[in-house]
Amino acid sequence: MTKTRIAVAGAGLIGRSHIAVVQASPTVTLSAIVDPSPGAAELAARAGVPLHRSLGELFAQDKPDAVVLATPNQLHYEQSIACIEAGVPQLLEKPITATLDEAERLVATVRRTGARVLIGHHRAHSPIMAKAKQVVASGVLGRLVAVMGSATFLKPDHYYVDGPWRKEPGGGPILINMIHEVHNLRMLCGDIVAVQALASNAARGFAVEDTVSINLQFANGVLGSFLLSDTAACPKSWEQTSQENKAYPTYEDEDCYTITGTNGCLSVPTMRLKTYPRAEDRSWWKPFEVGVVGMIRDDPLKHQMEHFGAVARGEAQPIVSAEDGLKNLRITEAIVEAARTGTVVPTA
Repeated sequence: MTKTRIAVAGAGLIGRSHIAVVQASPTVTLSAIVDPSPGAAELAARAGVPLHRSLGELFAQDKPDAVVLATPNQLHYEQSIACIEAGVPQLLEKPITATLDEAERLVATVRRTGARVLIGHHRAHSPIMAKAKQVVASGVLGRLVAVMGSATFLKPDHYYVDGPWRKEPGGGPILINMIHEVHNLRMLCGDIVAVQALASNAARGFAVEDTVSINLQFANGVLGSFLLSDTAACPKSWEQTSQENKAYPTYEDEDCYTITGTNGCLSVPTMRLKTYPRAEDRSWWKPFEVGVVGMIRDDPLKHQMEHFGAVARGEAQPIVSAEDGLKNLRITEAIVEAARTGTVVPTA
């Protein structure tokens, strides 16, 4: 099999992670790195691939089969359009664009051209999420009723010293972290149609939120509650429970989601399952049948890259489409608006 040639634009932290999984892949190969920064030259030299300063230069000199766009958010729209115009499939890191207006225009272009665009919500490729989604779809929980979720973690003080912009509006956990959770919740429970939120900055006193309580309404009638905080010394977050990112310590007894139906509940990612053994004899006075759903833990970035290769070759449709990216951004922005106004904000 001839490997699919993939260039990575952006030599920052996430770009380097993509480069590593491309280099380890049995089906794709690294063709080039695109980044104008001085440090990118050393990275390209170590990888043994050409370095280009821009996508235009890349496409003019050695057009690859596909491109990973792991660049700053404000460049996403312009660079995504450049890939579409060049006829090159792309893995566009989340968020899809920096603004809703750009996202809507990009989605319209993707629809018009039929461009192959995969949005980089990498948790969508997690084997844990795939198994949780399978359990929900099986009906073993009964009719879905509610979901409880959390992303509570403690960012150190130097995080804000290193990036002072994180102390200002736009730098808080809603826009930086919550967009990951939005896609996971949509995968498990369906489309979100309205949100409410209360935000606080009492712990750090910055001009941006540090803790947010969020209510979610899903199209199918499910209701959700979610607690988000980047100042809470509590490991109920995906990073600290899933064991997928080895940079974080993890705790096997902790969960960050509990999906509840009329016949049982599933806790994720421990995959602890509690169900009533007889549907006709359900009550809080009756004991649950308790078990753990078997599943495999593996790096979702690796699975995402294999899927992207298949998308680039025309063998698969994107698991996370441009439309998904737009929905995730719209819901996240609605949470910001709900926290600002204290009102219920529709997401459609």
